[in-house]
Amino acid sequence: MNIAQALELQSQLADTSDSPRLDAELLLCHVLNKSRSYLLAWSDKTLDAEQLSEYEALLQRRQQGEPVAHLIGTQGFWTLDLEVTPDTLIPRPETELLVEAVLDLKDHTPLRAADLGTGTGAIALVLASERPGWQLVGCDRVTAAVELAERNRQRLGIRNAEFVEGSWFEPLQGSFDLIVSNPPYIDPEDPHLQEGDVRFEPLSALIADKKGMADIESIAEQARDYLAADGWLLFEHGYDQGEAARDVLQALGYENVTTIQDLGARDRVTMGCWRGQKEC
Repeated sequence: MNIAQALELQSQLADTSDSPRLDAELLLCHVLNKSRSYLLAWSDKTLDAEQLSEYEALLQRRQQGEPVAHLIGTQGFWTLDLEVTPDTLIPRPETELLVEAVLDLKDHTPLRAADLGTGTGAIALVLASERPGWQLVGCDRVTAAVELAERNRQRLGIRNAEFVEGSWFEPLQGSFDLIVSNPPYIDPEDPHLQEGDVRFEPLSALIADKKGMADIESIAEQARDYLAADGWLLFEHGYDQGEAARDVLQALGYENVTTIQDLGARDRVTMGCWRGQKEC
């Protein structure tokens, strides 16, 4: 079987994936240790028996619902290629909006920023790579997540970020000009938790009490003790939580509270400034 024929096996994923062709290409690239452009250029190249067996096994696992990122061990995010494991959430394109909002908000002027619930380290590492003059610290209460984020940092050669273990603000010291987070925000009763890739991700990183708002409320309240004057808090949330997120920040005294929508015109990121002794 050649590469072109192997990719036709994407039909097995039609009922599992919204992007069967892409999934098949990524799995085959992983097996061959080649780029997607290689698949096109060498479509008539024959797979050996071992390669075909490995590819078919991965297709079967994907057909059963396992995320492609878990099957190949990596996920692209922004400009970085990150190692992923089942210990953390898989970085998603929606979270790039949070990164974009931070970069639009602050220039290259040196500052300190914290990423709460860092997981793979995706947000902290992108910000550190885009703003070499910043100092980033990412924290996570899961030991395996901190170890994963540190492996990603070392592999990418990023020096202006560090990762520490602890729940939310517990391991942090000093004040921060920026605090960012992609916290759990899904209602535990949400039926979508039984669908798609999230079935294979840690539930504790997905759900929060109070219809998904509990961790957002906790972070917003505690952040006031860690934000420098004129510091900003930004976090991702569900498409239907924009109004609730703004209400939380405004009730706690944040100013310039704004919600940013994603490309589908859905509320996705809310931000607010903690005035302190300065104007935001």
